[in-house]
Amino acid sequence: MAKFAVFGTGTVGQCLAGRLSELGNTVIVGTRNVEDTMARTEKDMYGNPPYAEWLKNHPGILTGTFKEAASKCDIIVNCTMGHASMDALQSAEATDLKGKILIDIANPLDFSGGFPPSLLICNTDSLGERIQQAFPELQVVKTLNTMNAWLMVNPALVPGNHTVFVSGNDAGAKGTVKGILSSFGWETYNILDLGDITTARGTEMLLPVWVRLYGALQTPMFNFHINIAGKNQP
Repeated sequence: MAKFAVFGTGTVGQCLAGRLSELGNTVIVGTRNVEDTMARTEKDMYGNPPYAEWLKNHPGILTGTFKEAASKCDIIVNCTMGHASMDALQSAEATDLKGKILIDIANPLDFSGGFPPSLLICNTDSLGERIQQAFPELQVVKTLNTMNAWLMVNPALVPGNHTVFVSGNDAGAKGTVKGILSSFGWETYNILDLGDITTARGTEMLLPVWVRLYGALQTPMFNFHINIAGKNQP
């Protein structure tokens, strides 16, 4: 079992932290200001309870600042909003990041123009790449950013085969992350390694498609499935 720092107290952070804890890992959730986070009483945009209420049902999970969480973990999971990801990581000490894996789930969504959102970064760059460039001491692995939070940790919610993508420069780090995905229930043949961190451009740019599919289907419970010609499917 590992020690995880989950950055972000929203729906994605709660889903990832809860599942990792259920699997027997030590989990500390990182936030900018613990007192402010615990004082919130409003539900989020999806009607989910505030973090403090959620935490009552997960007594084994700890809460701290981003710096505190990073200092106590083996692996960091970035579940912050994309526009805030760099600031969250900069809150940690360089020594607390060195040599650690960062599972980057964030997307660089821009809601300033309303809904549907646009992308703050696209085409020739990605949030995953910017994080890797800014924090070379981290081993950044982009994954799980092309689906809703509940599906990330329980792929069986959508019947049949469907795909989770992985991008990153370090083969060992990607191997560790693939093992974590397997522990969530992802079958090996549905984990698609796209290559180095530059391939995160493609998965981040799937988000505008995902948002429009959400609008057309009127449910977030769907995912992409990659069929390969000439290859038998399990």
